[in-house]
Amino acid sequence: MTTARRHLICLESTPYYHCTSRCVRRAFLCGSDRYSGKSYEHRRDWVESLLLTLSKAFCIDIAAYAVMSNHYHVILKVNTELASALTDSELIDRWSLIYKPSEMVCRYRSGAEVSDAEQLIIAAMLERWRDTLINISRFMGYMNERIARRANKEDGCKGRFWEGRFHSQALLDDTALLQCMAYVDLNPIRAGLANTPEDSKYTSVKRRIDKLAHPEKNDNLLPFMTFESHTIALEKADCQWETKIPMKFCDYLDLLNWTGRVLKSIDRQEILGEAPPILGQMGFLSGEWVSLVEPKNNWRRKALGSVEKVRMYCESIGQKWLCQTHKNTVSHMHT
Repeated sequence: MTTARRHLICLESTPYYHCTSRCVRRAFLCGSDRYSGKSYEHRRDWVESLLLTLSKAFCIDIAAYAVMSNHYHVILKVNTELASALTDSELIDRWSLIYKPSEMVCRYRSGAEVSDAEQLIIAAMLERWRDTLINISRFMGYMNERIARRANKEDGCKGRFWEGRFHSQALLDDTALLQCMAYVDLNPIRAGLANTPEDSKYTSVKRRIDKLAHPEKNDNLLPFMTFESHTIALEKADCQWETKIPMKFCDYLDLLNWTGRVLKSIDRQEILGEAPPILGQMGFLSGEWVSLVEPKNNWRRKALGSVEKVRMYCESIGQKWLCQTHKNTVSHMHT
C-alpha cells in the first residue's frame, strides 16, 4: 500500500529530498527513439529551464539534478527559513513567476487602497501561498504537469505521460546527501552518455563547472561551503542545517572524476589511482563507495542515513518498519 506524501516528507527530520519522475511505458522525455528515429533531445532544455525557474519561485533550492532519456532526478532542499522571512511583496513576486495573482492582490501589491474585508482575505491567501512555496508535492506537481502538457501537445496525443506519483527519498545526514548527489551527477557517465562530469550535459555538476568559467553568471543552484580542502561539515544535533552543501566543490569534483573512472573501468574491483581523501572523511572505503553509487543499489528506498537518523525519521512519520541500503544502517529496521 502506498503512503500519502505528507506522511513521507518530514521537514523536522531533514529539508533534503531526492525526487524522481519516470515516463510511462515507452514514452520519451528526452533522447532518441530508435524505432521511429525521432529525437526528443530538445526536451532536456524544457526540464532544466523549468527546474531552475521553479527554484526562483518556490522557497526550495536545487542541490543536484540530472535529465535522462525517460526520467529525471532532482535533489531538493526546502528553505523554510527563507519562506518565513519573505515580505508580502516578495511573496507575491515569487508567486507571480508561476501563477497569475488575482486583481485584488495586484491592487494590494501596487499600494492601492483595499477594504478591511479584502485585507483579511489577502492575509489568509498569502499564508496559504507561503505554505505552498515550501511544498515539495506542489513543486513536483507543477513541474510534471507543465512538461506532460507540452510533450503531449508536441506529440499530438492525450493521456498519462508520467508513470504516476513522483518518488521521494529523505536524505537524513550530510553523508547521505553527498552520496545521493554523486549518484545523480554520475547518471550520464553510468549510462555511457558522457566520459567525464565536464561532458555530462543537463546535470547540476556540468552547470557548476560552467560557472567556474563564467563566475559572473548565477547557476541558480545551492552553493557549496567554502571549507578547507578535504573536510566536510559535522552534523548538528538540533537539525539546524546549513544553507550550503557541506563540502568544497573542488573536492566534490575530484570525487566524481575518480568515481566515474572506476565505474567505466572493465574490472570494477580495480581502483584507478589513489582514492580522494574526502572518502576517508565520510567514513567510506573505496570499494564501499563505488558500490553505493551504482544503480544495483535500490535508490527507491524511502530514506537514506545513519541508523540513528533513520530511527528518528521513522518515529517522526509514525512508521515502524523501513528497509535501508546505507552502509551505516541495517537492511530491515523495526522501531
